[in-house]
Amino acid sequence: MTLLKVGLIGCGRISDIYLKNCAAFDGLEITACASLDIGESRAKAAQHGVPKACEPAELLSDPDIDCVLNLTIPAAHADICRMALQSGKHVYSEKPFVTNLNDGREILELARTRGLLVGNAPDTFLGGRWQTVRKLLDSGVIGAPTGVSAFVPTHGVERHHPNPDFYYQEGGGPLLDLGPYYLTAMVFLLGPITRVAGMARKTFPERMIENGPRHGAMMPVEVDTHCLSMFEFDSGVIGQMMVSFDVWESETPRLEIYGEDGTICIPDPDPGDGANIFAGPVWYRTRAESRWTMRPRPEAPAEWCVAEIDHGYNWDARGIGLLDLAYAVRDGRPPRASGAMAYHVCEIMQGMLRSPEIGAFVNISSRCDVPDPLPQNFPESEG
Repeated sequence: MTLLKVGLIGCGRISDIYLKNCAAFDGLEITACASLDIGESRAKAAQHGVPKACEPAELLSDPDIDCVLNLTIPAAHADICRMALQSGKHVYSEKPFVTNLNDGREILELARTRGLLVGNAPDTFLGGRWQTVRKLLDSGVIGAPTGVSAFVPTHGVERHHPNPDFYYQEGGGPLLDLGPYYLTAMVFLLGPITRVAGMARKTFPERMIENGPRHGAMMPVEVDTHCLSMFEFDSGVIGQMMVSFDVWESETPRLEIYGEDGTICIPDPDPGDGANIFAGPVWYRTRAESRWTMRPRPEAPAEWCVAEIDHGYNWDARGIGLLDLAYAVRDGRPPRASGAMAYHVCEIMQGMLRSPEIGAFVNISSRCDVPDPLPQNFPESEG
């Protein structure tokens, strides 16, 4: 059953996992691949059995395509979104949504006036581990949430990405690259954010590419690469986050949520592994079960309560947000990985970057609906 015929624009590395997953999802059919390099488009189409390779303009003018999957670099996201909507097509993009908030507002208004849907990665919050955390929170396992901490320490992407330049140019950096995964999850779990503050620095003026045919080449760094932030949710929960391309190694958990009666912890030894972002263990401790009293924190995961992951998509399921958008089109509802939530996250990140410039908290004006949990048997439950 095909609900949505999709044309892909942007045939870089991230497109492989989307093409693989979308071919397996019931409801999506990718019918064309396009990029500025027609040779790259043809190779990608042949690799994944996509029937058509073409220029982006031809894809946008194809009346048989219902939705554009926008996997271009961040600086091009807004232009492709606009062109897709102006062509009468729904659009689903990789993160970040936009690098300029004016673009984001224009895209959302254009979609509204044309009756089209905008979806946006990350859709990792639809993965099994995050859905399990939401279930724990909704059931009151740790009581009312009071705080949250996220730590995303890496040493950049130049060791594994053959063309990492755009990560260090305007629109890149660890906050815009990694922050959306964790901020989107936090909004899904704890609701919208009302104000933010931050500090940031650029540690190295240039960095060396450490793999591929450009190994040894130096590239300039234009953006901050170590970012700290604080934030407050509408609910009164307060939080902190560190994202970095300047940390060689760390043992910090990736995310913890603190409640009046306990703690939920998301361990993640490799934040660059897509499967680990969707899947993995969920640990929690409650007042009644805690063994931390008067003793050091235990090192072994066996000392924790490990939540049963009884939701699907416990693997690198990139594209599940696009599949949900297909059902949203059919059912006349907003997609869970919505453009409105992506815009809210972008405004949060822009506020975090602006805060050190003005030396003050930045109020966040946008709000978004908190997505409903994904049904355990999605998409069968959508029938």
